Amino acid sequence: MPEMPSYAIGFVFYPGMTALDVIGPQTVFNSLPGVRIHRLWKTLNPITTDDGTVITPDMTFAKCPPLDIICIGGGMGQNAVVDDAEILDFLAKQGNDAKFVTSVCGGSEFLAKAGLLNGYRAATHWAAREKLASLGVAVGTERVVVDRNRMTGGGVTAGIDFGLTVAARLYGEDIAKITQLLIEYDPAPPFDAGSPEKADPELVEKAMSFVSGVMQA
Repeated sequence: MPEMPSYAIGFVFYPGMTALDVIGPQTVFNSLPGVRIHRLWKTLNPITTDDGTVITPDMTFAKCPPLDIICIGGGMGQNAVVDDAEILDFLAKQGNDAKFVTSVCGGSEFLAKAGLLNGYRAATHWAAREKLASLGVAVGTERVVVDRNRMTGGGVTAGIDFGLTVAARLYGEDIAKITQLLIEYDPAPPFDAGSPEKADPELVEKAMSFVSGVMQA
């Protein structure tokens, strides 16, 4: 078997993020040959996510080498840091030279504010589509939007679809399919209500009210 190329992938973590946004694709990437994963934040202090999960970063922004792939997720607590100059400067710096600039869920808002989505289409959580569009981004409703070297996933669980899409780009479809099989990603949800296009309008309205209330809290 020919030697596989290696890639440095950096996930930006921050307090109040949704863990699954990043844990999903991280699980995919961890199964790939030649991938080095960095878990990044300003410090190495533990971070508490919006569901109470505690994650310890392993590298600071200041010590981070050039990355092949930069990725950031969203979360109920992102409003507190989405305009943080240190985060946006780090994303802009790494995104300028990275092979792929990526996000999951509301992470695309960070990319937009870092100037990394100018002239690109991108995905985000369905409840954040209008906000992303207000930043001048052409918003797609697909689970994963690929526009040249910008690869963005929709809300939360779309991170796994995103991860497999990236895996196929890096190592080919066969490797991505093997990875999908290894993690047994064969979704069969009990309800067909996973997007606003499928859910009952009344249900969507209730969900939006919940999201608005949490984000403003």
